[in-house]
Amino acid sequence: MTGAGAVAVVGMDCVFPGAVGAESYWELLVRGGDSIGELPAGRREGTGFDASVRGGFIEDIATFDNDFFTVSPREAAAMDPQHRLLLQCAWRALEDSGQSPAALAGSDTGVFVGAMGSEWAQLHMADHSRVTPQLGAGTSSCMAANRISYHLDLKGPSLAVDTACSSSLVAVHLAVNSLLAGECDTALAGGVNLVLTPALGRVYAQMGLAAPDGRCKPFSADADGIGRSDGAGTVVLRRLEDALADGQRVYAVIRGSAVNQDGRSNGVTAPNRWSQREVVAAAYRRAGVTPDRIRFIEAHGTGTALGDIIECAALGELHAVQRPEPCAIGSVKGNLGHTEGAAGIAGLIKVALALHHRLVPASRHAARENPQLRLAERGLSLLKAPLRLPAGEVLAGVSSFGMGGTNAHVVLAGAPRVRRAPARRTRTAAPVGVFTVSGNTPEALRRNLACQAEAVARRPRGDAAALCWTSNQVKTGLGYRAAITARDTTELATALRAAADDAQLRAGIADRAWHPPAVGFLFSGQGVQEPGMTAGLYRDSAAYRRHLDEADAALAPHLGGSVRDLILGEDPAVHRTGWAQPALFAVGYALWRTLGDLGVHPDAVLGHSVGEFAAAVAAGALTLEDAVRLIAVRARLMEELPEGGGMLSVRADAADAREVLGTLPPATRRAVAVAAVNGPGSTVLSGALEALDTVAAALRASGVRSSRLRVSHAFHSPLTEPALDRFAESAAGVACTAPRIPFASTRYGRMLGDEPLDAAYWREQAREPVLFEAALDALMTDLMPGVLIEIGPAPQLVQLAGRTGLPGGVRLLHPAPGIHAGGADLAETVAALYRCGLDPHWQELYEPAHRTVERLVPYAFATEHRYWHAPVPRAATMTAAPDPVAPGGPGAASPADAGPAAPAPRGPEDPVLGAVIAAVVEVGGYDPARVGHETRFYADLGFDSVMIMQLKDRVESKLPQTGSATVQQILPALRTVGSLAAFLGEWISVGATP
Repeated sequence: MTGAGAVAVVGMDCVFPGAVGAESYWELLVRGGDSIGELPAGRREGTGFDASVRGGFIEDIATFDNDFFTVSPREAAAMDPQHRLLLQCAWRALEDSGQSPAALAGSDTGVFVGAMGSEWAQLHMADHSRVTPQLGAGTSSCMAANRISYHLDLKGPSLAVDTACSSSLVAVHLAVNSLLAGECDTALAGGVNLVLTPALGRVYAQMGLAAPDGRCKPFSADADGIGRSDGAGTVVLRRLEDALADGQRVYAVIRGSAVNQDGRSNGVTAPNRWSQREVVAAAYRRAGVTPDRIRFIEAHGTGTALGDIIECAALGELHAVQRPEPCAIGSVKGNLGHTEGAAGIAGLIKVALALHHRLVPASRHAARENPQLRLAERGLSLLKAPLRLPAGEVLAGVSSFGMGGTNAHVVLAGAPRVRRAPARRTRTAAPVGVFTVSGNTPEALRRNLACQAEAVARRPRGDAAALCWTSNQVKTGLGYRAAITARDTTELATALRAAADDAQLRAGIADRAWHPPAVGFLFSGQGVQEPGMTAGLYRDSAAYRRHLDEADAALAPHLGGSVRDLILGEDPAVHRTGWAQPALFAVGYALWRTLGDLGVHPDAVLGHSVGEFAAAVAAGALTLEDAVRLIAVRARLMEELPEGGGMLSVRADAADAREVLGTLPPATRRAVAVAAVNGPGSTVLSGALEALDTVAAALRASGVRSSRLRVSHAFHSPLTEPALDRFAESAAGVACTAPRIPFASTRYGRMLGDEPLDAAYWREQAREPVLFEAALDALMTDLMPGVLIEIGPAPQLVQLAGRTGLPGGVRLLHPAPGIHAGGADLAETVAALYRCGLDPHWQELYEPAHRTVERLVPYAFATEHRYWHAPVPRAATMTAAPDPVAPGGPGAASPADAGPAAPAPRGPEDPVLGAVIAAVVEVGGYDPARVGHETRFYADLGFDSVMIMQLKDRVESKLPQTGSATVQQILPALRTVGSLAAFLGEWISVGATP
C-alpha cells in the first residue's frame, strides 16, 4: 500500500535490558535472550528496594552526555533519567532515518512520547524544602516530549501520553493521525519506562499480579504474573509517499491503528475482552484488511493468567476464521519483562524489525502452552519457533492495553518493493567520497572516529562512496569536525582508525568549526593554461562537465570552434592567446559554478588580469553572454598584435625592479613596463623581447633572478596600445553594472565601490599593471576571509598569496591543482571547507548511483558524566553537593540547589570577573575549570531564563553594589562571562542607579 493512509517507519532506536540499539535488540530477540536479572547495585541506595528484587533493568541509567545537548550539570542532575534516555534515543533514531537531526531544526516535526508517570518525581519532590525550578521541570511528565522538541528545535505537536501500559502505542497512534492530518511531516513516537522505586511492584504484588521470579511468561502454562522492566524506544515516522520520494529506507508500513476504552467493566483495572476485540477490529477496518490476512500479532501478553485468557479470547473472536494457517502470536515481554509505558513501542519495534528481516523470533516460555487459552480452536498459534515470512506482502499487528482500560492496536505491513532503474555509472575507477564525522568536543570526535572505524572495518571491501554520502546526510556537523576522502571501505577504515589512534594524524583531517568561514575566490590569469587542463575533473565531476559544456556553448559562436574540445584534446594551441584567454575563462567559470552547486559561494572575488572576467560574472557584474563576447574579442585583438613582445618574472619587489630599470638607457626603459606587482619578491615586467634580455642581464648582474614567461605578447605594456581602442568599442555595447558582492580590483589595487565595470575599465585593465598584492591586501582588510580558493587550472595565486604574509589560520585551497587534478582534488577541497565550518551541498560530489543511504553506527555519546542522586532524608544535614561533572558512581551529582554554596573557584585577579565566574559555577553546577572570560552563556553553558534569574541573585549576593541593575539592563551583556563582568564592573565604578 502506497496510498495516503499509509505511514512508514523510517528510523528507530532503543535501549532495553541487555540491548542497546535496534541491532542489539534484534540479536537478543533472534537468539531468544533473557534480560531478567538483579537490580543494579547503584539503583538501590535510598530508593527502598531490597536485594531480592528481580526484573529487566538497564545496567546504567545515570550516564548522560549533557554537554552535547548544552544542559548544565545542575539541570542534568535534576532531570528525570527517562528524559535523558529519550533525548539520546531521539537523536540516534533520526540519524537511523537517514537525516541529520540538525536538518530538522525549525521544522514541523512532531514528538509523541508515552510514559507511565515519573518515579523520579516520587523520589525527589516529596521534600518541599529541596524543590527547585530545575527539579520542577526535570520531573514533569510533559517534559518527556517537550525536551526533545526544545533541544532539537522542533516546532510540530509535542505531547506526552499516559495511558498506563498502552502509553507508547497510543503515542504512535496519535503520531500517525497527526501525520495524516498534515500537522507534521515527520514524527518521533516512542515511550520510556524506568523502574526507580518498588512502589508499583508492591501494587502488583498486592493485586496478585507480580511474578515471584520477576519474569513474564506470556501464554505459558507457567504464567504467574508480571515482572517489571526498564526500556526506551523511539521510531521516526513519515507519510509513506514522502519517505519513498525522499529515498528513505522503510522498515515497515503502518496501515492503520485504533484506540478505545474498556468503559465500565468489572473493575477499573480489569481488562475487558469485548473492548480488546473491538480495538483490533477497528484497526483492521482502518487498515482495509480482514483478520484472515494477518500473519502474526505481537500481543500485549503480560503473562498473568487472567490477562492472557482474556486477550486470547478477544483475538479468537476475530481470527477463528477459515485461513491457510493460524495467526501466530507472541510477546516480547518474555524476553524483557513488562516495560509498562514503553511496552507498546517495544512490540512495535520488534514487529517492524521482523517484517524488515522477514523473520519473526520465537516467543520465550512458549514450550509449555497454556491449554486454557484454546489457541488452536481460536485460529491462533503460539510462536514456539522462529517464523520465516513468505515473499509478498505480510501483515502483522501489535496490541497494547493499559491498566486503566485504554487499548491500542496497530496494523503493520512489510515495506513495499521499490523498483529502481539501475543508475548508469560513468566512471571505471572507484569514485572518491568524503566521509564526515564530528563531535561536540575533541574527545567526542576521537570517540566517534573510533566507533566508525570499527563499524566500517566489519564491512566487506567495496566502494566507499555510498557510505560517505550517508555520513554527509546523517551526521550533524558539530563543533569539532573530521573529513576523510576515500575510494573504498578498507582505505576508509584504515584512515578512520589511524585518526582515532593518533592525535597528530587527527589534526591533519580535523579542525574546530566556530562558524562558516568567509571565503574569497581568486581567479587565475593567463600563464597557467596547459593542454588537457581539468580533463580529469571533467571525467569525474558531472557538475564540472555540465558547466564547462555551458561555457563552451556560449563561447563557440565567438571563437568558431570548441574550447572544450581543445582542452580535452590536449591541443598545444591552448597556449595561443586567441585560445588561452577563452579557455581560462571557461575553466574559471565552470569551477566557480561547480563550487556553487556544492554550496561554496564567494563572499568576495579577485581576478588576476583576464581572471577578472570570470570574477565579474561571479560577482554579478557581467552576464555569461557579455563576458564571453568580451573575452573572445580581447583574446583575438591581443593575438593580432605584432610579435616581438614578452614578459619577465622577476624575483624582486617592484621598487627594486624599477631601480634596476632606472640604470638602463632611456630607450630600454621606454620599451619595458611593470606589468604586475604580485607580492614581496614577485614582480612581472613586460615589453619588447630585446629590451627584456637587456633587463634580465642587468638584474642578473645585481644578483636578482628572473625568468621568461611563456606568453606570446607583452601584455599590460605600451605594446598593447594598438588593440585597446578597438576593444573599448566592443565593450561599449555591454550592459555593465557594479559588482553585487565585494570585488577586489587588480586594476586599481583596491575594493570597488558602486563603480560599474564599463568599457573604460576594461580598456585600462588590459593596459595598466596588475596590482595583485594591493588588491589582495584590500580584500583581506575588507573581508578578513578564513579561506582563499584559487579558481583556475593550477596553483599560482594561492602560492603568491602565501608569500604576502597572510594572517595565521587562513586556508589556501585549490580544487584543480595541476594537470592531473580530478575528482579527488575537488573532494579534498570540499572536505577542507567542511572541517572549517561550511556545510556543503553534497549532492554534486556523488553520482546518483551512490546517493543511497547505508546504515552507519549512531552517534556515540559520552558516558563519563553520571547523574544519580538518592533522596536525602528530611532530617539529614545538608552538605555541599559534589561536583556534578566529575566521573563517579551513585551520588556523583545532586539536583539540589539548597544548602551552602560550593566554594568559589580560584578566579582571576579581577574581583568582579571572579565573582561572576563563582556565581555561574553555582547556578549551573559546572566544573570551575570550564568557566572563563570567553565562555558563552547560551552556546556553551545552555543558560535559560530561570538560570538568568538565579544568576542575578547569586551575583547580587557576591556584589551587593549591582543590586540596582535590572534583568532588562543585564540581558544585553549576557554574551560571555567576560562581557557580563565588564558591564557589572562599569556599573559599580560609575555608581549607576536604575
